[in-house]
Amino acid sequence: MHAIKLYSYGPAENLRYESVPDPMPGPGEVRIAVHAVGVHFIETLFRRGIPIGPHPAPDLPTTFGHEVAGVVESVGEGVGPGLLGARVVSGEVTSGGYASLAVAPAAGLTVLPDGLEYGAAVAMLSTGATTLGLLEVAPVTASDVVLVMAAAGGIGTLLVQHARRVGARVVGAVGGAAKAARVRSLGADLAVDYRTPGWTDVVRESAGDVTIVFDGVGGELGRAAFELLDGGRQVVFGQASGEWFHPEEAELKARGVTSYDALAYLLGRQGGMDDLQERALEAAANGELTPAVQSFPLAQAAAAHAALESRDTMGKVILTP
Repeated sequence: MHAIKLYSYGPAENLRYESVPDPMPGPGEVRIAVHAVGVHFIETLFRRGIPIGPHPAPDLPTTFGHEVAGVVESVGEGVGPGLLGARVVSGEVTSGGYASLAVAPAAGLTVLPDGLEYGAAVAMLSTGATTLGLLEVAPVTASDVVLVMAAAGGIGTLLVQHARRVGARVVGAVGGAAKAARVRSLGADLAVDYRTPGWTDVVRESAGDVTIVFDGVGGELGRAAFELLDGGRQVVFGQASGEWFHPEEAELKARGVTSYDALAYLLGRQGGMDDLQERALEAAANGELTPAVQSFPLAQAAAAHAALESRDTMGKVILTP
């Protein structure tokens, strides 16, 4: 089979496309013929050898990727043959998902709903489930004015769709004209380029009082978005700028804003994420939410990493063997 191997920390070009031995499923495991594998920004940091919180950079050599969608093509000891040929998605790959074949525990598989494409399944498994978790933290109603930062990203596009569906007024903030056009096509009432000076003035003048900010960007842009709130809620879930923005308690009190650390909520969520994943897959299958997916061939994993690092992607990035 083919897989992407990393032998030394460094730039995206260090990701190498190679022929490697097929992984073998052990007891309780299956082997999946991979049709789509998810790529995460955190993997670009691990590739450079940067630890993230309590998570150290991986030992080398390594193959990234823990979430794949595909077809079960062999099973290990103790796994019934009924899974053979099943269309599945897994977020528990043990052999490295940047590959044409991947091994995962049978107990962690989810059979795909009819009609759901592999790329969409990978997107909804984590990105979709996270989006539904954010909406648990800060439910959106028709009376809200919602500002979605990084609105052309995987989570951002889903937040825009949901907010429009419930009747809220939606502002999408993005980096670049192409991304702004994408967000407008999703139904946002206003799309602004936060690289343009004065973008917050445009939001104030055109959208009125913002009541919810979903911030996956952080840094100075996160602060600018926060300052559009007078009361309301701030939901922090990312740091695409390279740094987090969490307001001081005095700032929150002065503005009457409630701020939520969404990742802390999700990590401590009672019952974990399994039900959110199932709901997300169903939402995509029935057309309630449509994930944006940007696909690269497996052999171009380095290009996928480079595009993520340059913020030149729209939606969930996947690799297709």
